[in-house]
Amino acid sequence: MADEISVLIVDDSALMRNLIGKMVEATPGLTVAEKAMNGLFALQKIPRVNPDVICLDLEMPEMNGIEFLRERKKQGIDIPVIILSSIAEKGAAITMEALSLGACDFVTKPSGSISEDIHTVADHVTSLLIAYGSQYRRAKGKKVLTPAEYTKKPEPEQGKKTLISSTFGLFGGPAKVEPAAAPVQLRKYGKTEVIAIGISTGGPDALRVVFADLDPDLKQPILVVQHMPAGFTQEFAKSLDRICPLKVKEGEEGDILTPGWVYIAPGNKHVEVERKGGSALIHLSDAPAVSGHRPSADVLFASVAMAYTNHVLGVIMTGMGRDGAQQLGTVYKEGGITLGQDEKTAIVYGMPRVAWELGHVMEQVPLDKMGKRICEVAKTER
Repeated sequence: MADEISVLIVDDSALMRNLIGKMVEATPGLTVAEKAMNGLFALQKIPRVNPDVICLDLEMPEMNGIEFLRERKKQGIDIPVIILSSIAEKGAAITMEALSLGACDFVTKPSGSISEDIHTVADHVTSLLIAYGSQYRRAKGKKVLTPAEYTKKPEPEQGKKTLISSTFGLFGGPAKVEPAAAPVQLRKYGKTEVIAIGISTGGPDALRVVFADLDPDLKQPILVVQHMPAGFTQEFAKSLDRICPLKVKEGEEGDILTPGWVYIAPGNKHVEVERKGGSALIHLSDAPAVSGHRPSADVLFASVAMAYTNHVLGVIMTGMGRDGAQQLGTVYKEGGITLGQDEKTAIVYGMPRVAWELGHVMEQVPLDKMGKRICEVAKTER
């Protein structure tokens, strides 16, 4: 089908190229453009096959993933890249370097470089390929399949799925509806004392844009739930610290929330805020996943709403599914202020869309204006 998203698969393992290729071809809306055994062959094939998205391994001979990304940047190639990363600690640092060089997002291979169980993350991989490939096609003026076109294929090709739930989740749900009536607020807005951000698919890139644009004199602490595996959030925080005028760190148990600091939720831990004396402290929890996630934006939003009532600025950004959408309403009800990323700039307009349709978002903001808007709201005396 001419309108399918074409994927260039780059991996030195013939087994992995084959497994990922089968995964792609089994997904409606995706097709394999070509396969390459390293970055050098990929660069040679790109002008000929003109893919919409690249699935890239990092550890390869002759030209590895990092070298490929550097050369891609040098040549001005703007095709989005999804990294398939090993889960080792070293892999986390290299993955963050890849993101800093322009890769869009990453998925961890379940069992190292050659993962015969790659099928266990198939939905995640293909969802990212669809999300970033669709955005690239739109930017180039190419047709993009709608949810209806995914679901209305009369007869799927042999062995091809009719639909995967995560694929449909990319579009934020069914046809657009008007937002519900906003919740009744229990009190008037107060001065902002804390900022909470919930974000998922598309988040690594989006947070780089937002954090680079924050004012260096912003006084409020910022708490962030970015859905990311354990072992990667510490390196992610370090990578953001290099571009953000504020201090960025991975949140730790008992951290006292300090003005002008940013705390990234550790992978596989919920983040809550507890008041003790005159201080607010981070509490990490191993409680079950909420809205399908740990850390969960819903847990964070509920916690800051309880701890700070009408002194919260809650922000929900790009992401699949609905995590954070419900409890952003608690921030609103308690008298806080809520912002949501707009549809045009969200890689996946899922989480912010559900929050908007529930009536929990006061104002929708494009990505390139989100950093400044957060600062404006936080600095406004009320």
